[in-house]
Amino acid sequence: MTLEQLRIFLAVAEHLHFTRAAEELYITQPAVSAAVQSLEQCYGVKLFHRIGRHIEITDAGILLQTEATDILDRVQLMERGLRELNDLQRGELKLGTSLTIGNYWLPAKISQFQEKYPNISIKCTLANTEEICDGTAAGLFDLGLIEAEVKPPLQKILEQEEIASDRLLIVVGKSHPWYDRQEITIDEINDTAWVMRESGSGTQQVFEQALQRWGINPTQLKIMLVLSSGEMVKAAIESSVRVAAISELMVQKEFQLGTLREVRVVNGDRFTPLNINRPFLKLTHSQRFQTRIAKVFGDILRQ
Repeated sequence: MTLEQLRIFLAVAEHLHFTRAAEELYITQPAVSAAVQSLEQCYGVKLFHRIGRHIEITDAGILLQTEATDILDRVQLMERGLRELNDLQRGELKLGTSLTIGNYWLPAKISQFQEKYPNISIKCTLANTEEICDGTAAGLFDLGLIEAEVKPPLQKILEQEEIASDRLLIVVGKSHPWYDRQEITIDEINDTAWVMRESGSGTQQVFEQALQRWGINPTQLKIMLVLSSGEMVKAAIESSVRVAAISELMVQKEFQLGTLREVRVVNGDRFTPLNINRPFLKLTHSQRFQTRIAKVFGDILRQ
């Protein structure tokens, strides 16, 4: 049984006339007769009584008319839904994002998208970089957003695109001796206590890579606290003599209030500032179909 056979049958059932059904469907009358006969032969039933020059619908025909109408209505709804998905009139976008991006950079992008496409539902999961990579690889997210490198085992599975960037800053609170200083040298990094993000955090990964480039072994730092969010890190250093590496996006308010302050790191010659720049990466699964919703949202992320 095909959808075309059902459409032909319903036209005949409506008009109770093969020729008129053919005219409505712009096909030949023999094609209409053949479609009805095929249904009757396939299921061993009579759909119409042929009485003289007119026809009457049978009980089997009435049953098929009811069910076929329901089936074609559902098909029509499905087709409309698919068109609406493609036209961004409905649908859902599942995002997985690291904490810094999700809390400080992404909300403006989501607002921009929803102003244009208000009927699209966005579900956003915040987690550390490692969890977002794993979730994107497993198909939990249409797009993943992170600020660190993808683990080697997932690099063939996940496609990466840089969409923005920020800086990590060395930040202290008022109680720290460095608060009144503009800069420190690399050699002084080991002289203070540190607050770190947890293993798997993009911030932690990028900071450890920067330390290694500077010739410092991260395991030799005086690590006093390991915390699972940037907000916790900020709170921990605001009223203590500890230091942390924090995203520039996260500390603008605290800089204005004076509760936190950046301390630049320079080479021993004090002429070369050492910056910690990191990209924001958009992740997609290399083998999974990308919906038009995901593609359009990706365009907004690049703006």
